[in-house]
Amino acid sequence: MPPVRLPGYFYTSGVALLFFRVLWQNNLMSRLLKFLLAILLGLSVGLVYGWVISPVEYLDTTPNTLRYDYRTDYVLMVAEIFDSTQDVEQAIRQLAQLGSDPPVEIAIQSLAYATQIGYAPEDLVLIQNLATALQTWQPISGGLAP
Repeated sequence: MPPVRLPGYFYTSGVALLFFRVLWQNNLMSRLLKFLLAILLGLSVGLVYGWVISPVEYLDTTPNTLRYDYRTDYVLMVAEIFDSTQDVEQAIRQLAQLGSDPPVEIAIQSLAYATQIGYAPEDLVLIQNLATALQTWQPISGGLAP
């Protein structure tokens, strides 16, 4: 009786199964494959836990925790508010939330960074006007002098 010839896809599947069986039985390949599967499983479990089950929640953070580019955006927002209100004391209070540096220094550093990364000229003018107002501001003494 002549041998039975199987269609091509059975032959291909059989070769693939034989290949994976040989790989699985090969001790070195088996260890490497198990290691890679363990890494992949650990990574996916970690991502699911970190993104779905227990994601990080930031509550009540202050502006002084912002990255430098976001701090510059914050200074720009303060400059826009200052442009409409012309209230230097309010701008100082808002800029004081960015840290212990003097507000004028914060504005000057933000102006330098904004110039460096290419903010729009209108925005640079707003920050420059804020920095100038902070440099020329003199606090009003509200108490009685002895």
